[in-house]
Amino acid sequence: MKDSFYRKFEDRHRGSRDLIKSRLEVYLPFVEPLLNRKSVSNNRALDLGCGRGEWLELLQERGYLAKGIDLDEGMLEASRQHGLQVERTDALDYLQSQKANSVAVVTGFHIAEHLPFDELRVLIKHSLRVLKSGGLLILETPNPENIVVGTVNFYLDPTHERPLPPQLLSFLAEHEGFERVKILRLQERDDLVESRTLSLIDVLSGVSPDYAIVAQKRAAKTTLEKFDSLFSREYGVSLGTVANLYEQQLNKKTDVLKSNWEDERNQNDHLRSQLSTAREHSAAAESAKELLAHSVHDIQKSVEALQRRNEHL
Repeated sequence: MKDSFYRKFEDRHRGSRDLIKSRLEVYLPFVEPLLNRKSVSNNRALDLGCGRGEWLELLQERGYLAKGIDLDEGMLEASRQHGLQVERTDALDYLQSQKANSVAVVTGFHIAEHLPFDELRVLIKHSLRVLKSGGLLILETPNPENIVVGTVNFYLDPTHERPLPPQLLSFLAEHEGFERVKILRLQERDDLVESRTLSLIDVLSGVSPDYAIVAQKRAAKTTLEKFDSLFSREYGVSLGTVANLYEQQLNKKTDVLKSNWEDERNQNDHLRSQLSTAREHSAAAESAKELLAHSVHDIQKSVEALQRRNEHL
């Protein structure tokens, strides 16, 4: 797009530049071990669909020779305002023109969902080709495991092609030859997993709204070991996690209600027993009252008889 539509759209719906930059810091532990402190020329990084340049700025601050590629002039202007190196050209064309084993990091944040599937395969294939040994491909995209994202928010952007399930994008990178691939689920609510009051809307919209794959090219064991702890961790919240938590809390609430119902039923049984005993006591009292009334009547007759006798005497 040549006008300012997409830049304004991003400003409104994606978040401020500072917010996005802070979110992208999650990837820094992955790229920092790749930095070559002795030869700056070996620290080339390529960001496809660079947008406003938040990630380029982070890479540049860490010592990378980072270059961004985008077709949207409004986005590129935002990057140039921060002194970043960018170029207006097609991302796939530029990637295919690069030499093999020449780049340390290839990234694309929210570009994968804009590409037809065949073009996405080409992007991943050529990313593997241009990456150095042990280099990383990072692709971030909306997470359709989040039901609200997959059915509503994804389609806010008119340039989106189709949602990409994490398992699909991960398999695609493996299929094209990457040594290992890690799924990072991102941007979920901080207190979600610890919340004791999950609601149905949390199940529908609480899953990490974005995810990324971090794919690493084959390298010597000593190189890969630097990243082992990063690839062994779990990141974010999946649909299964939220659904299980919600079900557990629902079961607890059901157990509490069942326990309360049992207590009330036992209490009602006790009250019915007390009422039955009271009725028995009341019946006995009524019987005693009748007996007492008869006794009083008999006594009154005896007294009257005695009075008549006394009067006669």
